[in-house]
Amino acid sequence: MRNTDVIVVGAGPVGLLLAGELRLAGVDVVVHDRLPVPSGESRALGFNRRAAETLDQRGLLARLGEFRWGPMGHFGGVRFDLGMLDDDHSGVLGLSQARTEEALSGWLADLGVPVRRGHEVTGLRETAEGVVVSFTGPDGPGEESAAYVVGCDGAGSAVRTLAGIPAPGWEPTRGMYTAEITGVALRPRPIGERLPGGSMVVCTPVGEGRFRIVVHDLSLPTRPDPGALTFAEVADAWRRLTGESIDHAQPQWLWATGNSAALAEEYRRGRVLLAGDAAHEIPPLAAWGLSAGLQDAANLGWKLAATVKGWAPEGLLDTYHTERHPVGRELIRNAQAASKVYLGDSAMDPVREVMGELLAHKDAAEQVAGIVSGLGIRYEVGKGDHPLLGLRMPPHTELTRPDGTRTHVAELLHAGHGLLLTTDTTLARQAQGLDDRLDVVTGTWTTDADAPLDAVLVRPDGYVAWTSPGSTEDLREALGRWFGTPRVPQPAGR
Repeated sequence: MRNTDVIVVGAGPVGLLLAGELRLAGVDVVVHDRLPVPSGESRALGFNRRAAETLDQRGLLARLGEFRWGPMGHFGGVRFDLGMLDDDHSGVLGLSQARTEEALSGWLADLGVPVRRGHEVTGLRETAEGVVVSFTGPDGPGEESAAYVVGCDGAGSAVRTLAGIPAPGWEPTRGMYTAEITGVALRPRPIGERLPGGSMVVCTPVGEGRFRIVVHDLSLPTRPDPGALTFAEVADAWRRLTGESIDHAQPQWLWATGNSAALAEEYRRGRVLLAGDAAHEIPPLAAWGLSAGLQDAANLGWKLAATVKGWAPEGLLDTYHTERHPVGRELIRNAQAASKVYLGDSAMDPVREVMGELLAHKDAAEQVAGIVSGLGIRYEVGKGDHPLLGLRMPPHTELTRPDGTRTHVAELLHAGHGLLLTTDTTLARQAQGLDDRLDVVTGTWTTDADAPLDAVLVRPDGYVAWTSPGSTEDLREALGRWFGTPRVPQPAGR
């Protein structure tokens, strides 16, 4: 007898978003986190375009308050102009991770999802009915059972370790110190200031009189102990590299890390799944890890919910690994490449110059922007030749309904359902019996540039699964592949 459907371990942005996705689909879910209260630390200061779209398609961007979009792109510090591209690849800047967590926590409270803080997972065991999680909490040790457990508990994931999922990695080669400080005025260096010998300092204003500083120094330990770091060590390193004294500043929090990387061999083992840093650890770089983690949650949420609710077609949950594991592998490769360009000494200057020349060309900039923004991710969804197949449906795509009202795809995804968008009302009949998981919207595209299609099938995570024209399979096949068997028989004919 299980207590709940899904236990999510970790109340960072990834775990919170996943829990909300599950609850939106009617799944009973609870979140466990080892910290008694949110840390308030903001290791990420924003996220990429696709992560922003992921939040927007659930109506969550408005909860984040004010932030700004980055008009310039860069890869490893080599800048290029996003304005030359057809799509908008700009990311969110200046938004603290703490604010993102606060907004997502408010969403979960509205949805009635319990977040149990001070609960540290100590054991996992599978049973015939599901998984039993052991933990220590404010009231002592306890157990809770669920059909599935998802580890969103960071790079040192207890869930991954307890499940015995290997995560082979890359050894660290350098360390870095991070601090948020007040009581001092510093010259901003938001994209980093490269120093002789392969060192770098970063200084980002993060509020009135508050700065985020990062020290990349080859003399720092490659495996620092975050708990042992003192502000005196950070201040000494800053003075050594910049000549500036910050000894009188007030540190708000400190962090030390190396640039190790690791990738879990399996994102799913039986009833245990991994998402975010628990699945893919990368060197800290421009919130790439957070951005990928939010997209993990969006990819997994509807598939796990479908499995729990009993309508998932065979193999649907396994596509979480087959789709996201390659993304994790490329994430690590790209982060390592960008880090070498970003932190390399003067020997990398010719590479930076050549990259700058290449990125002045639209095709090259489009490719690299797709890596950084996440808009270049394409999943294998079925055969066909339409350029949108497997890509995300542009969320600004607008339809005009029969009553004359206009709506965007992002708004239509707020319920967490899939979408069949069609100008052909006869196609809508093929989706009968799927209304608990798929919304059919008829109308016309507001402009031909939006999507010159008779119909498009969009998954709950916003990715295009079928088009007409373009796909070689029948709509019913695509519906069965992604949305299972209808609750009632479909009518004969088209």
